[in-house]
Amino acid sequence: MDGLVSGSDQSEWFPFCVIINLNFPGFFRTQAEVQDTFMTYTVYDDVITLKLIQEACKILDVSEDVVLKLFGEYFFTFCKMSGYDRMLRTLGGNLTEFIENLDALHSYLALSYQEMNAPSFRVEKRTDGAMLLHYYSDRRGLYHIVPGIIESVARDFFNSEVTMEILTQSEEKERTGEKEHVIFLVQQKAKRPKRKTKKTTNPESGDSHKDKEKALDVAFQTTKENYSALSCCPEKKSHWDIVKSVVKFGKGNLSHTFDPVYPERLWVEERTFCNAFPFHIVFDEELRIKQAGVNIQKFVPGLRRPGGRVDKYFTVVHPQVTFTIFSIRKFINSQFVLRAHREMLPDSRRNQPMLKLRGQMIWMESIQCMMYLCSPKLRSLEELEEQKMYISDIAQHDTTRDLILLNQQRLAEIELSNQLERKKEELRILSKNLEAEKKKTETLLYSMLPKHVANLLKEGKKVEAGEFNSCTILFSDIVTFTNICSACEPIQIVNMLNSMYSKFDRLTSVHNVYKVETIGDAYMVVGGVPVPIASHAIRVANFALGMRTAAREVMNPITGEPIQIRVGIHTGPVLAGVVGEKMPRYCLFGDTVNTASRMESHGLPNKIHLSPTAFRYLQNQGFEIVERGEIEVKGKGKMTTYILRQNLYATENEIMGRAEKQHSSHTDQMEADALGNLASKTIAVMKYADSQQLLTSSSLAYGFYSAIFCAAPMCPCLVGSCCSQVVTDQQQYDPGSQRMQT
Repeated sequence: MDGLVSGSDQSEWFPFCVIINLNFPGFFRTQAEVQDTFMTYTVYDDVITLKLIQEACKILDVSEDVVLKLFGEYFFTFCKMSGYDRMLRTLGGNLTEFIENLDALHSYLALSYQEMNAPSFRVEKRTDGAMLLHYYSDRRGLYHIVPGIIESVARDFFNSEVTMEILTQSEEKERTGEKEHVIFLVQQKAKRPKRKTKKTTNPESGDSHKDKEKALDVAFQTTKENYSALSCCPEKKSHWDIVKSVVKFGKGNLSHTFDPVYPERLWVEERTFCNAFPFHIVFDEELRIKQAGVNIQKFVPGLRRPGGRVDKYFTVVHPQVTFTIFSIRKFINSQFVLRAHREMLPDSRRNQPMLKLRGQMIWMESIQCMMYLCSPKLRSLEELEEQKMYISDIAQHDTTRDLILLNQQRLAEIELSNQLERKKEELRILSKNLEAEKKKTETLLYSMLPKHVANLLKEGKKVEAGEFNSCTILFSDIVTFTNICSACEPIQIVNMLNSMYSKFDRLTSVHNVYKVETIGDAYMVVGGVPVPIASHAIRVANFALGMRTAAREVMNPITGEPIQIRVGIHTGPVLAGVVGEKMPRYCLFGDTVNTASRMESHGLPNKIHLSPTAFRYLQNQGFEIVERGEIEVKGKGKMTTYILRQNLYATENEIMGRAEKQHSSHTDQMEADALGNLASKTIAVMKYADSQQLLTSSSLAYGFYSAIFCAAPMCPCLVGSCCSQVVTDQQQYDPGSQRMQT
């Protein structure tokens, strides 16, 4: 039974000997620090089981004995559902016989599962009708499973209720070391069938009185007929035997006893007996050999000389007890496995596997001797050949002949099952690794293209260009970048750009803006594309402030001082689409792109240059903005531009996405994941009033290229009218919290 909880998944066998996977939820396995999966037919250490049980006790706040008992009850049900209901029901006609034959079942299963470490059971009947169940195991701490299984067996198979109580628990020293010995008091009570309610009758009624007299007459007549039938018996019986026979002869027998008839003498010759049972040994209380079968003498020649001690030739392998008559009689109902000593075998057999015998010990009280009636313990035809034996060496009446042939097929099925499960586990691991690699590939792809665009391309669909009525574009470059390149090694330039762009890429997840591309030292970002969002200008402005702060952490390889960047921002309509097939890129087209680039090229070092349109979007939104004045812009003529200095209400940590005391919410993390950026797992996403709107829009992004976006601008601007209500009607953003207020 305690073999059950070693952690494997051999759930098809009975719990007393089976190794099973404990199907605890993943949470229990994680807390107990055990692996996620278990292989069938693989033996695992009991430590795994005990860890799971201890963790379950902590979480459920119950004791270990309660968990183990419930586990035993459940596993018995699980065994029946696994197809072993009939095998278990045939072990015995009552609970006592069932328990007495458990060791025999273990011995049979050991033919297929050599590593099985099953306990042993011994039943001791008491005069008051109760019984003592002795449980022996060298695996400690699992005996509480016994009541759960035995009570379930009694209730299901024998329609009776059983109560079990632990009387003693001790350690007994045996040949293989200390074994746990637990004695259970088992009291069995049969279930009483429900009585049918009888109709009440009037006691004064004459009909009721006549019915009683008639019933008594029938009972008396039946007893008289039974007694008359017994009077013909030629042998003389006592009065008690006659009464007992009458009761047993009736329809409702109280006892199902059978009295066998034994001959006065044994009608078998000694030679015939030794040939009919070629593998048997008879020895006395001092273990002196009296006789042995003919074939066992052939393989262990020393048995030809009676008088030697049997423990000189053999060792008890199962049950693991000392080789004494007292120990053997304690486990008289168990099947015994003996192994021959190598030095007692002929020289020609000493290099072969040790001979093992499996059989039954029978105590002969009249002559005070023990007979070991056995057969060779062989699992397959290969082992038969290794022992240089033949099927003919086994008696024809011995079922070992059939077991070897049947088990050969069973072992082949087990090996096939093992191969299939190993392949299944390999496929599971490969699938898991493939999924991890797929996520890496998708992450890389989503960093190059918008997520919904990438998904359309993966499905082989054509990506149509889409028009966005309002978005905000940002360009930045490094001041004196040409001079730096001329004075530095190429690797220094690469390291500087990589450090700067990594910081900028992280900021795109903080404010959920889309990085379009980088060309040399130029960095291009857009807000409101590919997913339209009302706060695109605010997000890009905060991103620009974060860029300026991050650039201070990147050093000029020539001077060793922080580099200086120029930033230009413009807001307006664009056309967006995927260009190319071999290396497709998501590009923006329109005059808005040119104007944003001009704002950057006409900007000042460490300044954020705003176009008039961008200024109108950011006005009264909590930013400090100063007018630069009217300047000549190439290709645009004279323009009044502005300088963005700071966000008056957002802290530097919020703009930079640095996690403070409290962690970002689940919604914030989902917002950062909208662009598929891995850095979202390590940043604090800045909150905006339309963050939830962005999540909803991202989930519907497959259709964002439709005409809906062309007809419904998403920003409060002079260009669009549909969404202008977002900031009109006395609705304004609260600059301090970046939330919309009425």
